[in-house]
Amino acid sequence: MSDSLDQQCIDMLRFLSVDMVQKANSGHPGLPLDAAPMAYVLWTRHLKHNPKNPDWSDRDRFVLSAGHGSALLYSLLYATGYGVSLDDIREFRQWGSRTPGHPERGHTPGVEVTTGPLGQGLANAVGMAIGEAHLAARYNREGHAPIDHRTWAIVSDGDLMEGVGSEAASLAGHLQLGKLVCLYDDNYVTLSAGTDMTFSEARARRFEAYGWQTLQVADGNDIAAIDAALHAARAQTKRPTLILVRTHIGYGSPEQDSFKAHGSPLGVEDVKKTKEKLGWPVEPPFLVPEPALAHFRRALERGADIETAWARRLDAYAVAFPDSAAELQRRLRGDLPAGWNADLAAFPADAKGMATRVAGGKVMNAIAPRVVALAGGSADLDPSTHTMLKGQGDFNPPVSAGEDTEGSSGGGWSYAGRNLHFGVREHAMGAIVNGLAAHGGFVPFGATFLIFSDYMRPAIRLAALMGLHVVHVFTHDSVALGEDGPTHQPIEQLASLRAIPNLTVIRPADANEVLVAWQVALETRDRPVLLALSRQDVPTLDRTRYASADGLRRGAYVLRDAPDAKPRVILIATGSEVGLIVAAADRLQAEGIAARCVSMPSWELFDAQPRDYRDEVLPANVPARLAVELGVEQGWRRYIGEDGDMLGMDRFGASAPASVLLREFGFTVDNVVTRAKALLARAA
Repeated sequence: MSDSLDQQCIDMLRFLSVDMVQKANSGHPGLPLDAAPMAYVLWTRHLKHNPKNPDWSDRDRFVLSAGHGSALLYSLLYATGYGVSLDDIREFRQWGSRTPGHPERGHTPGVEVTTGPLGQGLANAVGMAIGEAHLAARYNREGHAPIDHRTWAIVSDGDLMEGVGSEAASLAGHLQLGKLVCLYDDNYVTLSAGTDMTFSEARARRFEAYGWQTLQVADGNDIAAIDAALHAARAQTKRPTLILVRTHIGYGSPEQDSFKAHGSPLGVEDVKKTKEKLGWPVEPPFLVPEPALAHFRRALERGADIETAWARRLDAYAVAFPDSAAELQRRLRGDLPAGWNADLAAFPADAKGMATRVAGGKVMNAIAPRVVALAGGSADLDPSTHTMLKGQGDFNPPVSAGEDTEGSSGGGWSYAGRNLHFGVREHAMGAIVNGLAAHGGFVPFGATFLIFSDYMRPAIRLAALMGLHVVHVFTHDSVALGEDGPTHQPIEQLASLRAIPNLTVIRPADANEVLVAWQVALETRDRPVLLALSRQDVPTLDRTRYASADGLRRGAYVLRDAPDAKPRVILIATGSEVGLIVAAADRLQAEGIAARCVSMPSWELFDAQPRDYRDEVLPANVPARLAVELGVEQGWRRYIGEDGDMLGMDRFGASAPASVLLREFGFTVDNVVTRAKALLARAA
C-alpha cells in the first residue's frame, strides 16, 4: 500500500480521538496523537483477531494498559469493524455510551480488560500470556496447535513506574513468556511534568535485568521501524519483549512534548492548528475518509478467514484427540464438568476440628482432579495457606534433571503445571489472576494472608468491576493468628472488602462450610469470590445436631434454634466465632434463656435472599441480637439493629498466643453470655 494511505489511516485514528475528546470536553488527547502509528502497525499487520467475533478463543489479546488513551482504542475498534459505531465515537464519555472514559471489559466489544489504574493492564497481560502458555502446553500436540496466540500491550511511563507493573514484569521475565510483547510509549512526559523530574532510570536495562528482550524505535512515526521491531519481537520465543518507541506526546499540537497535552482537551483553536499542521481537514469533525476505512475494514475478511482456518484445524484436532478437545472446549466455554462435585466427602464431627485453611487445602485437592481449569497459587505462602494443588505440576520453564526444585508440588516444572508461584508479589498476583480469568479457560485463584489483601485491593476491585470469575483465598483471618502481632492481624479488612460491590466475601465457620464455600466459589461465574479462612483450629460441628452446612449458600442460616423456635436472643457470628456462640448458647439454654445461633458466612449471599427468608432468620420481633466477629463493627448494624450489640475489635491486635489474645479481647463464652444477658436486661 502507499505511504499516503498509511498516513491517512494513522491521522484518522489521531483525529477521531482528538475530536472525541474535544466534543466531550474531557479526556486525554496526548497519547492518541503520539501512539497512533504503533497502534496502526500492530492492528493492521500483526494482530490476529476477528472483529465479528471478539470472543474467538485463539485471538491475540490486546491490552491498552495506558487506559487513559481510550479514545485511541475506540478509534481502532470502530475502524476495524467491531460493534462500535461512529455515533458511539461521538458520544465519548457520555451517559449510557459504549465509549466510557476508560476501557471497560464487558461494556465495549473488543475491550479485553478494564484499564486506567496504571500498571494493572501490564500485569493483566502477563496473566493472559501465562494462560496461553499453559493451555498450549496442555493441549497442543505434534502437528496440532489449537492454542497459538500472542498478547500485546501498549504501556506508558506510568505503567512502568507503578509497583504492580514492576512486580508483574519481573515475574514475566522469570517465566520466559516469549509471546508477550509490550510497546512502550516512551514520550518522556507524565500527567504533571516531564519524566526527568521523577523517572530517570535506564528503563531498557531494567527490563533486560528482568529477563526481557528490549528493542528501540528512535522515531515513533517511523512505521517501517515499528514493523521491524514487531517482527523481531515475534521471532523471540524465550523472552518477553519491551519495544521502547520514542514518541512525542500530543504530536503535532501546540502543546507537543508538554504535560499539558496529557489530560485536557486541546481546545477549539488548538484542534484547528493541529489538524492544519498535520495536513488534516479542519472540518468536518469525525472525518472518516473512505479509502482509510476500507483499508481498516479489511480486518473483517482477514479475521473471518483466519478463524475459519483455525476452526478447520480444531475439527482435525477433535478427530485426533477427542477427549482433549472436549476438555479444552469445555474450559473455553467456562463450563464445569458434569458431576464435578458429586460425592465430595463431608468432614466428620470433631470437637478439636481443624483450621479452615487446612480444610480448604483438602477441599481444593479433592476438586482439582475433577476441575482441571482450577489453577493458581500464592504469594510465596503455599505451606501456610495450604493452597498447593498436589501432583499437578508447577508452572515454570522446564528444568533439567538434578536442578533444584525445592517447593515443587510434584508433577514437574513445565508450562502445563497448574501451580503458579508468584513470589512475594501480592499486587501482581491479584492482577495476573484477573488476566487469567479474562483470557478464558481458567478458574484462577490467588492466596495470601488476609492482612495482605491491602496490597491487592486495586486488583480485587477491578475483578469485581469486570465481573471476573476469580477466587481469592485469604488465610490467617483474625487476631487469632497469634504471635505475629498487629502487623499481621487483620482488623478492618473484612469490612473494607465487604464494601466492594459485586464481590462475594465468605468466612466459613468450619470444615463443612468450607466444602460448600468452595462449591459456591466455582459455581459463581459473574463475580469474584473471596474466602477468609482461619489459622487456628475450629470445631467441626456435628451436623446431625446442627443445620446442614448447605445453609451457607443462602449467606446466613439458623444453625441451632431455641426450643419451639421462639428465641429471646439471637447470636450471630462468622467464621471461627461460630463455635464460640454455639458454646455460649448452650450456657444460656442451661440458664433458661432461649437462644438462636445464626451462622452468617456471607453478607452478600444473605442480602441476595428474598425478604421472607431474611426475616425468618432474623425476625423483627427479636431485637436482642448480638453479633460476634473478630473485626470492626462497621456494617453490622444493618443485621443487629439499633437495639443490638456487637462484640468485635475496636483496636489493633497484639503479639501473644492466640488463646491469650482471645481472652484479653473478650472473645470468651463468659463474655458472650454476659453481653447477651445485658441485651435482655436493656429490653426488659
